[in-house]
Amino acid sequence: MGERSSGSEEWVPRTKLGRMVLEGRFSSLEEVFVSGFKISEPQIVDVLIPNLEEEVINISLVQKQTDAGEKSRFKAIVAVGNRNGYIGIGSGKDAQVRNAIEKAANDARLNMTIVHRGCGSWECGCGQPHSLPFEVTGKCGAVKVKIIPGPRGLGLVAGEVAKVILRLAGIKDCWMRSYGPTRTVPSFTYAIFDALKKTYEVITPLDWVR
Repeated sequence: MGERSSGSEEWVPRTKLGRMVLEGRFSSLEEVFVSGFKISEPQIVDVLIPNLEEEVINISLVQKQTDAGEKSRFKAIVAVGNRNGYIGIGSGKDAQVRNAIEKAANDARLNMTIVHRGCGSWECGCGQPHSLPFEVTGKCGAVKVKIIPGPRGLGLVAGEVAKVILRLAGIKDCWMRSYGPTRTVPSFTYAIFDALKKTYEVITPLDWVR
């Protein structure tokens, strides 16, 4: 889908955090996380990360039986990232595909995480943030994934869905192993997202030095 404009000119914040961001009191998403604020407006992310890109990961038809008969809606899974350490995954449902994608993109902005990158491969040691600093695992439902740091120049040894997410996060070299029903795209997608979040949640010795 590519980039979209932040729309900050027309945006009227509804929350204290939104007003603070619009006033320029936060310059990065990391500052927001450290301050303990919860992001409840997608425009906040657009202002702090203006070069976000969106990719539709999956669209499926969801049918529900109601008293009035069978009701069909589309469910979209969208990944949002800046190819430089920020990634979000979101889902949205609507009777119209376009609206479902828009809802999923907004949801992804509300679920952004920071991806700590590094050179965790024993085969490399270049010190550049081209891969992950360490091996991480993620899980969603019966699907489990393991992302292993790779040497520079390896590329992404993973499936197409995983490659889209990893590229948006800014990871260039790694191996991925997956277990369980990986054809269940939503679970597979959120398992990858769960693994990437671990890079920010886990404190390394280098973090103490900083």
